Amino acid sequence: MALLDNQSSYQYYNNSSLYGEYQFVSLADIIAQFMFIYVGEDKIISKASRTDVAFHAQRGLAEMSFDTFKSTKALEITVPATLQMTLPQDYVSYVKVSWVDGSGIKHVIYPANKTSNPTKPTQATDGSYTFNGVNGSMLTDSESTTWASYNSATPSENQNDYQDDAYWPLDGQRYGLDPQYAQANGSFYIDENAGKIHFSSNISGKTVILDYISDSLGTEDEMKVHKFAEEAMYKWISYAILSGKSNIPEYQVNRFKKEKFAAVRTAKLRLSNLKLEELTQVLRGKSKQIKH
Repeated sequence: MALLDNQSSYQYYNNSSLYGEYQFVSLADIIAQFMFIYVGEDKIISKASRTDVAFHAQRGLAEMSFDTFKSTKALEITVPATLQMTLPQDYVSYVKVSWVDGSGIKHVIYPANKTSNPTKPTQATDGSYTFNGVNGSMLTDSESTTWASYNSATPSENQNDYQDDAYWPLDGQRYGLDPQYAQANGSFYIDENAGKIHFSSNISGKTVILDYISDSLGTEDEMKVHKFAEEAMYKWISYAILSGKSNIPEYQVNRFKKEKFAAVRTAKLRLSNLKLEELTQVLRGKSKQIKH
């Protein structure tokens, strides 16, 4: 039966929740179809529980979300006076952080690798640490001196005059300037333990966009696979189940390992979405000579 026999054009165009859904297959359907086609007598996998299949399907979805699927999400906020942004609930890693100007153009903000927000223990006048008398745990201040200094300072990259001696004096003024610091967009660093992004003071009040990676397991609606990678999911689950069984010949495990690798590679190529016309337009400028 055709996939759209139970859905009319009227139903689709009058229900925004259906927009674009045809390009995806839900993880629940992936699991059900795998159990029906791949598991059973005289099939590739003679016996496997649905729980095992569901586990490996979720692991495959998460792993391929990191480097195969288009799993990048974006969150936009206005940076408050605290200069902090709470990481999204399903955050795994960031792709880039940028602020947006009045024309809607992104300006990439680069990480500050030479600062942090360390734990600051409460100290007595003699320098000794103060402990909680009830459970013996160390008392700590809510804000470190390092973060307070970073928060209050006016960053040198916010100055338009790059001839002054204040431009990154830590690195020997302008001698041997590192390109990662030769920009005026501001800086940030991520406190993984606190789950917050800290921004330099020149980002205050600006609209900031965090492009980040999720594992696609946050909600049921997110647990879906693009049809370009559907076969890769079946191969992933097959290899994962067979490699975990004790009575499977090694040559058969290696065979499915190769098939999984090939299917994932094909999915990456498909999802890269290269268009000949767009690539040609980019390459037209490659023959231009740059005059020094």
